[in-house]
Amino acid sequence: MTSTEIEITAELIRDLLRDQHPDLVDRPVRLGARGWDNQLWRLGDDLAVRLPWATQSADALLRKEHTWLPALAPRLPLPVPVPQRLGEPSERFPRPWIVTTWVPGSPADRVPVTRAAKAAESLAAFLTALHHPAPAEAPAGRGRGGPLTDCAEHFAKWLSSADELGLVPDPEAVRAVWEDAVAAPEWAGPALWLHGDLHPANILTADGTFCGVIDFGDLCTGDPACDLAAPWLLLPEEAMDYFHTAYRPTADAATLRRARGWAVLRALVGILIGDAGVHGRPGGKPTWGPPAHNALRRLITTAR
Repeated sequence: MTSTEIEITAELIRDLLRDQHPDLVDRPVRLGARGWDNQLWRLGDDLAVRLPWATQSADALLRKEHTWLPALAPRLPLPVPVPQRLGEPSERFPRPWIVTTWVPGSPADRVPVTRAAKAAESLAAFLTALHHPAPAEAPAGRGRGGPLTDCAEHFAKWLSSADELGLVPDPEAVRAVWEDAVAAPEWAGPALWLHGDLHPANILTADGTFCGVIDFGDLCTGDPACDLAAPWLLLPEEAMDYFHTAYRPTADAATLRRARGWAVLRALVGILIGDAGVHGRPGGKPTWGPPAHNALRRLITTAR
Protein backbone atom coordinates (compact mmCIF):
# COMPACT_ATOMS: atom_id res chain seq x y z
CA MET A 1 0.00 0.00 0.00
CA THR A 2 1.16 3.51 -0.78
CA SER A 3 -0.09 6.94 0.20
CA THR A 4 -2.23 7.08 -2.94
CA GLU A 5 -4.29 3.97 -2.23
CA ILE A 6 -6.33 5.28 0.69
CA GLU A 7 -7.16 8.80 1.83
CA ILE A 8 -6.79 9.41 5.54
CA THR A 9 -9.35 11.89 6.79
CA ALA A 10 -10.86 12.96 10.09
CA GLU A 11 -14.00 11.03 9.11
CA LEU A 12 -11.98 7.84 8.57
CA ILE A 13 -10.31 8.21 11.97
CA ARG A 14 -13.66 8.69 13.70
CA ASP A 15 -14.96 5.57 11.96
CA LEU A 16 -11.93 3.57 13.13
CA LEU A 17 -12.34 4.81 16.69
CA ARG A 18 -16.07 4.06 16.64
CA ASP A 19 -15.34 0.47 15.61
CA GLN A 20 -12.47 -0.31 17.98
CA HIS A 21 -12.20 2.39 20.68
CA PRO A 22 -15.67 3.96 20.94
CA ASP A 23 -14.90 5.75 24.20
CA LEU A 24 -12.59 8.09 22.21
CA VAL A 25 -14.90 8.83 19.28
CA ASP A 26 -16.32 12.10 20.61
CA ARG A 27 -12.93 13.81 20.84
CA PRO A 28 -12.10 16.49 18.22
CA VAL A 29 -9.90 15.21 15.37
CA ARG A 30 -7.53 17.40 13.35
CA LEU A 31 -4.38 16.85 11.30
CA GLY A 32 -1.13 17.22 13.22
CA ALA A 33 1.60 16.29 10.72
CA ARG A 34 2.53 14.05 7.80
CA GLY A 35 5.84 12.23 8.18
CA TRP A 36 7.84 9.80 6.06
CA ASP A 37 5.99 6.73 7.29
CA ASN A 38 2.94 7.93 9.20
CA GLN A 39 0.33 10.60 9.51
CA LEU A 40 -0.30 12.09 12.94
CA TRP A 41 -3.77 13.36 13.85
CA ARG A 42 -4.59 15.21 17.05
CA LEU A 43 -7.25 13.55 19.17
CA GLY A 44 -8.49 16.12 21.63
CA ASP A 45 -5.84 17.97 23.61
CA ASP A 46 -3.76 15.13 25.01
CA LEU A 47 -3.86 12.23 22.52
CA ALA A 48 -2.95 11.58 18.89
CA VAL A 49 -3.58 8.87 16.29
CA ARG A 50 -0.65 7.59 14.20
CA LEU A 51 -1.55 5.83 10.98
CA PRO A 52 0.82 4.40 8.34
CA TRP A 53 0.43 5.91 4.92
CA ALA A 54 3.54 6.17 2.74
CA THR A 55 5.69 3.07 3.29
CA GLN A 56 5.17 -0.66 3.75
CA SER A 57 7.60 -0.70 6.69
CA ALA A 58 5.42 1.65 8.75
CA ASP A 59 3.18 -1.18 10.01
CA ALA A 60 6.04 -2.95 11.79
CA LEU A 61 7.40 0.34 13.14
CA LEU A 62 4.08 1.22 14.78
CA ARG A 63 3.76 -2.23 16.35
CA LYS A 64 7.32 -1.88 17.63
CA GLU A 65 6.50 1.42 19.32
CA HIS A 66 3.38 -0.09 20.88
CA THR A 67 5.37 -3.04 22.22
CA TRP A 68 8.45 -1.34 23.64
CA LEU A 69 7.90 2.36 24.27
CA PRO A 70 5.50 2.09 27.25
CA ALA A 71 8.22 0.30 29.23
CA LEU A 72 10.96 2.73 28.26
CA ALA A 73 9.04 5.99 28.64
CA PRO A 74 8.85 6.16 32.46
CA ARG A 75 12.62 6.43 32.85
CA LEU A 76 13.08 9.13 30.20
CA PRO A 77 13.38 12.71 31.48
CA LEU A 78 11.74 14.30 28.42
CA PRO A 79 8.13 13.65 27.37
CA VAL A 80 7.68 11.08 24.59
CA PRO A 81 4.53 9.88 22.79
CA VAL A 82 3.46 6.83 24.81
CA PRO A 83 1.19 4.35 22.98
CA GLN A 84 -2.17 3.93 24.72
CA ARG A 85 -4.20 1.84 22.32
CA LEU A 86 -3.57 -0.40 19.30
CA GLY A 87 -5.87 -0.35 16.31
CA GLU A 88 -5.92 -3.60 14.35
CA PRO A 89 -6.28 -3.85 10.56
CA SER A 90 -9.88 -3.91 9.37
CA GLU A 91 -11.90 -3.75 6.19
CA ARG A 92 -12.13 0.02 6.61
CA PHE A 93 -8.35 0.45 7.04
CA PRO A 94 -6.26 -2.69 6.41
CA ARG A 95 -3.22 -1.62 8.45
CA PRO A 96 -2.44 -1.30 12.18
CA TRP A 97 -2.56 2.11 13.86
CA ILE A 98 -1.99 3.41 17.37
CA VAL A 99 -3.31 6.02 19.78
CA THR A 100 -0.55 7.77 21.71
CA THR A 101 -0.15 10.64 24.11
CA TRP A 102 0.39 14.02 22.44
CA VAL A 103 3.68 15.80 23.14
CA PRO A 104 3.42 19.59 22.74
CA GLY A 105 6.26 21.67 21.31
CA SER A 106 7.78 22.92 18.07
CA PRO A 107 10.15 20.81 15.93
CA ALA A 108 13.75 21.95 16.37
CA ASP A 109 14.25 22.33 12.61
CA ARG A 110 11.68 25.15 12.77
CA VAL A 111 12.40 26.56 16.22
CA PRO A 112 16.04 25.88 17.26
CA VAL A 113 17.11 26.06 20.88
CA THR A 114 18.37 29.37 22.25
CA ARG A 115 19.31 28.36 25.81
CA ALA A 116 22.44 26.46 24.81
CA ALA A 117 23.62 25.08 28.15
CA LYS A 118 20.13 24.09 29.30
CA ALA A 119 19.42 22.35 25.99
CA ALA A 120 22.74 20.48 26.08
CA GLU A 121 22.13 19.24 29.60
CA SER A 122 18.57 18.22 28.70
CA LEU A 123 19.69 16.23 25.65
CA ALA A 124 22.51 14.59 27.63
CA ALA A 125 20.12 13.58 30.40
CA PHE A 126 17.72 12.05 27.88
CA LEU A 127 20.40 9.99 26.13
CA THR A 128 21.99 8.96 29.43
CA ALA A 129 18.61 7.61 30.55
CA LEU A 130 17.92 5.87 27.24
CA HIS A 131 21.33 4.33 26.61
CA HIS A 132 21.04 1.26 28.81
CA PRO A 133 21.64 -2.36 27.82
CA ALA A 134 18.69 -3.78 25.93
CA PRO A 135 17.28 -7.31 26.28
CA ALA A 136 18.23 -9.91 23.71
CA GLU A 137 14.76 -9.83 22.15
CA ALA A 138 14.86 -6.06 21.57
CA PRO A 139 14.54 -4.92 17.93
CA ALA A 140 17.56 -4.50 15.68
CA GLY A 141 17.95 -1.31 13.69
CA ARG A 142 17.29 -0.93 9.99
CA GLY A 143 20.71 0.47 9.19
CA ARG A 144 21.07 2.17 12.59
CA GLY A 145 23.34 1.26 15.47
CA GLY A 146 25.60 -1.14 13.59
CA PRO A 147 29.08 -0.63 12.08
CA LEU A 148 29.48 2.49 9.99
CA THR A 149 30.89 0.37 7.17
CA ASP A 150 27.34 -0.91 6.61
CA CYS A 151 26.46 2.64 5.49
CA ALA A 152 29.41 3.15 3.12
CA GLU A 153 27.29 2.95 -0.04
CA HIS A 154 24.81 5.46 1.35
CA PHE A 155 27.61 7.85 2.27
CA ALA A 156 29.16 7.66 -1.20
CA LYS A 157 25.78 8.17 -2.89
CA TRP A 158 24.70 11.09 -0.72
CA LEU A 159 28.05 12.86 -0.89
CA SER A 160 28.12 12.48 -4.67
CA SER A 161 24.57 13.83 -4.99
CA ALA A 162 25.27 16.80 -2.73
CA ASP A 163 28.52 17.54 -4.55
CA GLU A 164 26.84 17.43 -7.96
CA LEU A 165 24.27 19.94 -6.74
CA GLY A 166 27.01 22.25 -5.44
CA LEU A 167 25.83 21.86 -1.87
CA VAL A 168 29.15 20.77 -0.33
CA PRO A 169 32.01 23.30 -0.55
CA ASP A 170 34.74 20.81 0.38
CA PRO A 171 33.77 17.19 -0.37
CA GLU A 172 37.27 15.91 0.39
CA ALA A 173 37.09 17.32 3.90
CA VAL A 174 33.72 15.60 4.35
CA ARG A 175 35.25 12.35 3.13
CA ALA A 176 38.10 12.80 5.62
CA VAL A 177 35.65 12.99 8.54
CA TRP A 178 33.90 9.88 7.29
CA GLU A 179 37.09 7.90 6.77
CA ASP A 180 38.33 8.79 10.24
CA ALA A 181 35.02 7.63 11.72
CA VAL A 182 35.09 4.35 9.79
CA ALA A 183 38.68 3.74 10.94
CA ALA A 184 37.74 4.13 14.62
CA PRO A 185 37.47 0.92 16.69
CA GLU A 186 33.97 -0.55 16.57
CA TRP A 187 31.66 -0.57 19.58
CA ALA A 188 32.62 -3.44 21.86
CA GLY A 189 30.09 -2.84 24.62
CA PRO A 190 26.59 -4.26 25.07
CA ALA A 191 23.81 -3.37 22.65
CA LEU A 192 22.22 -0.24 24.14
CA TRP A 193 18.75 1.13 23.55
CA LEU A 194 18.82 3.81 20.82
CA HIS A 195 16.28 6.25 19.48
CA GLY A 196 17.87 5.73 16.07
CA ASP A 197 16.48 8.83 14.32
CA LEU A 198 17.44 11.89 16.34
CA HIS A 199 17.31 14.63 13.72
CA PRO A 200 15.93 18.13 14.36
CA ALA A 201 12.39 17.34 13.14
CA ASN A 202 12.08 14.63 15.82
CA ILE A 203 13.07 16.82 18.78
CA LEU A 204 10.62 19.39 20.15
CA THR A 205 11.48 22.74 21.69
CA ALA A 206 9.79 25.28 23.95
CA ASP A 207 11.14 28.26 25.89
CA GLY A 208 14.55 27.94 24.21
CA THR A 209 15.27 24.34 25.17
CA PHE A 210 14.16 20.78 24.41
CA CYS A 211 10.74 19.74 25.67
CA GLY A 212 10.09 16.37 24.02
CA VAL A 213 11.31 13.61 21.72
CA ILE A 214 9.01 12.03 19.13
CA ASP A 215 8.92 9.35 16.42
CA PHE A 216 10.39 6.19 17.90
CA GLY A 217 9.76 4.13 14.77
CA ASP A 218 13.50 3.48 14.45
CA LEU A 219 13.88 2.45 18.11
CA CYS A 220 16.62 -0.16 18.10
CA THR A 221 19.76 -1.36 19.86
CA GLY A 222 23.46 -1.06 19.20
CA ASP A 223 26.29 1.47 19.22
CA PRO A 224 25.43 4.70 21.11
CA ALA A 225 27.48 6.67 18.55
CA CYS A 226 24.40 6.56 16.31
CA ASP A 227 22.48 8.77 18.77
CA LEU A 228 25.54 10.77 19.82
CA ALA A 229 25.55 12.32 16.36
CA ALA A 230 22.51 14.33 17.45
CA PRO A 231 24.32 17.21 19.24
CA TRP A 232 26.01 18.19 15.98
CA LEU A 233 22.64 18.93 14.37
CA LEU A 234 20.71 20.05 17.42
CA LEU A 235 23.04 22.21 19.50
CA PRO A 236 24.94 25.42 18.87
CA GLU A 237 28.70 25.08 18.84
CA GLU A 238 29.17 26.57 22.29
CA ALA A 239 26.94 23.88 23.81
CA MET A 240 28.91 20.82 22.71
CA ASP A 241 31.19 20.79 25.74
CA TYR A 242 28.19 21.09 28.07
CA PHE A 243 26.66 18.04 26.41
CA HIS A 244 29.74 15.86 26.60
CA THR A 245 30.34 16.83 30.23
CA ALA A 246 26.78 15.92 31.20
CA TYR A 247 26.41 12.68 29.19
CA ARG A 248 27.16 9.52 31.18
CA PRO A 249 29.15 7.41 30.95
CA THR A 250 31.61 9.76 29.28
CA ALA A 251 32.03 8.69 25.67
CA ASP A 252 35.50 7.49 24.74
CA ALA A 253 37.47 8.91 21.81
CA ALA A 254 36.53 6.09 19.44
CA THR A 255 32.82 6.56 20.12
CA LEU A 256 33.10 10.30 19.48
CA ARG A 257 34.87 9.60 16.17
CA ARG A 258 32.10 7.21 15.10
CA ALA A 259 29.52 9.77 16.20
CA ARG A 260 31.05 12.28 13.78
CA GLY A 261 30.58 9.72 11.01
CA TRP A 262 26.91 9.29 11.88
CA ALA A 263 26.58 13.07 12.03
CA VAL A 264 28.04 13.37 8.52
CA LEU A 265 25.43 10.92 7.24
CA ARG A 266 22.59 12.84 8.88
CA ALA A 267 23.95 16.16 7.67
CA LEU A 268 24.18 14.99 4.06
CA VAL A 269 20.62 13.65 4.16
CA GLY A 270 19.39 16.89 5.72
CA ILE A 271 21.17 18.97 3.09
CA LEU A 272 19.64 16.97 0.24
CA ILE A 273 16.14 17.03 1.73
CA GLY A 274 16.47 20.73 2.47
CA ASP A 275 17.55 21.48 -1.09
CA ALA A 276 14.65 19.45 -2.45
CA GLY A 277 12.32 21.53 -0.31
CA VAL A 278 13.78 24.82 -1.50
CA HIS A 279 13.25 23.75 -5.13
CA GLY A 280 9.87 22.14 -4.64
CA ARG A 281 10.94 18.58 -5.35
CA PRO A 282 8.97 15.65 -3.84
CA GLY A 283 9.90 14.79 -0.27
CA GLY A 284 11.68 18.08 0.27
CA LYS A 285 11.62 20.00 3.55
CA PRO A 286 13.38 23.36 3.39
CA THR A 287 13.74 23.63 7.18
CA TRP A 288 16.08 20.61 7.19
CA GLY A 289 18.79 22.43 5.28
CA PRO A 290 20.10 25.09 7.71
CA PRO A 291 20.88 22.80 10.69
CA ALA A 292 22.44 20.23 8.35
CA HIS A 293 24.69 22.78 6.62
CA ASN A 294 25.73 24.19 9.99
CA ALA A 295 26.58 20.73 11.31
CA LEU A 296 28.61 19.84 8.23
CA ARG A 297 30.64 23.05 8.46
CA ARG A 298 31.51 22.28 12.08
CA LEU A 299 32.35 18.66 11.31
CA ILE A 300 34.73 19.73 8.56
CA THR A 301 36.42 22.07 11.02
CA THR A 302 37.12 19.15 13.35
CA ALA A 303 38.78 17.24 10.51
CA ARG A 304 41.06 20.16 9.73
